[in-house]
Amino acid sequence: SGDTEGVPMPGRQTRRRYLATLGVAGAAALAGCSNDSDNRTPTGGPSIPADIGTWPMFAADAANTGSASDETGPTTNVIVQWGHPTGQQVFSSPAVVDGSVYVGSNDGYVYSLSAVDGSRQWRRRTDGLVRSSPAVSGGTVYAGSFDGYLYALEAGTGQVQWRYAAGSSENPLIERGPVRASPTVADGTVYVGSDADKVTAVSASGGDEQWTAATDGSVRTTPAVTDDTVYVGDDGGAVTALSTSDGSEQWSVDAGSDITGSPAVVDGTIYVGTGSGDVVALSTSDGSEQWRYEIGGSVESSPAVDGGTVYVGSEANSLTALSASDGDKQWSFDTSDAVRSSPTVVGDSVYVGSDDNNLYIVSASDGRARWELSVGGPVAASPAVVDDVVFVASGNGNVYGLTAP
Repeated sequence: SGDTEGVPMPGRQTRRRYLATLGVAGAAALAGCSNDSDNRTPTGGPSIPADIGTWPMFAADAANTGSASDETGPTTNVIVQWGHPTGQQVFSSPAVVDGSVYVGSNDGYVYSLSAVDGSRQWRRRTDGLVRSSPAVSGGTVYAGSFDGYLYALEAGTGQVQWRYAAGSSENPLIERGPVRASPTVADGTVYVGSDADKVTAVSASGGDEQWTAATDGSVRTTPAVTDDTVYVGDDGGAVTALSTSDGSEQWSVDAGSDITGSPAVVDGTIYVGTGSGDVVALSTSDGSEQWRYEIGGSVESSPAVDGGTVYVGSEANSLTALSASDGDKQWSFDTSDAVRSSPTVVGDSVYVGSDDNNLYIVSASDGRARWELSVGGPVAASPAVVDDVVFVASGNGNVYGLTAP
């Protein structure tokens, strides 16, 4: 199932497609597996080290940059090293810490998998979908659930340390709004938004509420935290800067449409995507607009920023690179379906998934395709790239570890 040893390789023209087909076969085989703890399909790539590096939260860091300049990733001949099935689609992006891969699933569980072989270490049930990407800090895994709670789980065992009703609502018709957004952990505080039109800061150690700030709409995106400020986008179209200490508003601006992609903050600028298809750059000091680029399809993808370039996917079936300073288009890479996945930039490569079932590896400098691999279902999650391994989740319910020989 996906082992290339002993199989004659076709000519160069079809090699990429051939390996991609193996990925489909592997995914199809995995999709039919039962959900026991040792369910994985190694395919003969290089072994993944137990002391693999760290990708602690959605988009790599608290500022949501989506970039890890000191990491390395595979660029060609990428194959499925292992896959682990969950019970439903996976929109959560994996976090990787201390040799474990943490990810949520629409089956309502948070999973801990071995980074080495994908075997299940534990899973913890919640009472709702887990689309939130886990954030891992200090031996604790933080994840939100559609049941309206933010969970703090012991990283080694999955035991619940505490849970906080982040989606609690003052509307008597709503018990709790879903926590779709991924939490951000910075300096001992967890910041999380919810469909209850608010963002909340809670103590990472005990789950005690530090403050709550009302927003103009549901917060379905991940807060960005830099220095002493939290930046939040909401469904009402507002981008708001809040003080980390007490949640007081520093400024709030209307971006013109609902904020569908999480804000990324680099060098005094916030980059964010909107439901109307714009990428907007705002000053961190007062929210003033620096530039706006119209991509044309809803931007659920969160921008990744690296080396003066902003990389972002859209429902215009493309990955686009823009100049961070003025928004000029540098290049665009077309896929066959929407790109809801948030790109990850490592070295001179951009890793991104598409609803066309492929993971793409694209040159960061010119947008040329380096590799594509079908993973048997739409890829709306963001890839984690650590020590030449790509961890990615698929709409077919599987989580994959990908390597290159």
